[in-house]
Amino acid sequence: MAQLSDDCFAFGGPLRSIDDTVALITSRLTAVDGTETVPLRSADGRVLAGDILAPLPLPPFTNSAVDGYAVCGADLPEADERAYPVVGRVEAGMSSGLPISQGRAVRIFTGAPMAKGTDTVFMQEDVRVDDTGGVILPPGLRRGANVRPAGEDVAAGKTVLRAGHRMRPQDIALVAALGLTEVNVRRRIRVAVFSTGNELVAPGQPRSPTQLFDSNRFMLIAMLERLGCRITDLGILQDNPDTISDSLHTAAVSHDLILTSGGVSTGEADYVKKSVENVGSLVFWRVAIKPGRPVAMGVIRGTAFIGLPGNPVASFVTFAHIARPAILALAGAHVPPQLSTPMRAAFSYRKKKGRREYVRASLRRAEDGSYEAVKFPREGAGLLSSLVETDGLIELDEESTGIEPGHTANFLAYSSLI
Repeated sequence: MAQLSDDCFAFGGPLRSIDDTVALITSRLTAVDGTETVPLRSADGRVLAGDILAPLPLPPFTNSAVDGYAVCGADLPEADERAYPVVGRVEAGMSSGLPISQGRAVRIFTGAPMAKGTDTVFMQEDVRVDDTGGVILPPGLRRGANVRPAGEDVAAGKTVLRAGHRMRPQDIALVAALGLTEVNVRRRIRVAVFSTGNELVAPGQPRSPTQLFDSNRFMLIAMLERLGCRITDLGILQDNPDTISDSLHTAAVSHDLILTSGGVSTGEADYVKKSVENVGSLVFWRVAIKPGRPVAMGVIRGTAFIGLPGNPVASFVTFAHIARPAILALAGAHVPPQLSTPMRAAFSYRKKKGRREYVRASLRRAEDGSYEAVKFPREGAGLLSSLVETDGLIELDEESTGIEPGHTANFLAYSSLI
């Protein structure tokens, strides 16, 4: 478990930008201890604990990139087409056979090893077969065409994946192509999640007219699972400082992170704030983000604590921009930059300078055939439907004062955030 100092996140000064906040988080959080070896089929989403070096070249032998006819490149037709006798046949998985001399061709198939003495392949759709079974090859093909040299993709000994990389399906394919069956990865980080509030009740349980079904906890658990975390669901804690303090103290012993939403503002009923201060240290992030205040981060017995806003949209946005980088840092993963797409706006929106704002938007096809962003018609950080019925977020930076129809802004698809 990563052991953090109580003042790990302490800072002073003016309101912090998201970029400064993330930079501070990722510089102060270190990867949890512990690694394990897992089979390839279980490696998706896991974080590599060490570099992977290619034990062999890819491809491991020179082979044909197409179905066709292999010949010696020193003997290609120059001005006119030319007939070649076909003296062999090589299929994928077969031996390349005896050497082929100049003036002769061998029938070859995609992935088959190049016959000895050949270095160029004519595609079968570009040639003609004559009555004798020979092949008539056209002029103009360059020497070495349609051939995959050994090591063209990956040279033996090359570092193909580095420590800290989160494995993807294409990475698993590369490792499998190198003949490896397992990889060494960091252990999954352990995260405790809970909700607080006498106004909350679990879905499926009886609800009084003044209670709400708990939704944030389920959203956060789903987002944590996508990051490969091991999750302990502590359920709903009642608004009792002693109960919350005891739960925080106990969870800190066996988890790398404690995550919750709501209860960390400065109000009299913000019991999580008081409880965290009772058993650890809490520094409020003064982050210039909307929706998103307040976001809190602290340390309890060496374990990181993150408190997100209670409104579901604000909880979603701050998880994506603040909690997610922290979780990746704890997991030992490189924190990639968020990839945005320039998108034309089809709406007006005004904002104040000094904070970054995220506007929920849907994409639609405009009359000119390009895509444009349409703002969700209602405001409010409590509207779950605004996350369900839109495609992503329009990002307006700290210096912006708003946007008008036809202007371009960065669009972050939800798929890039979770």
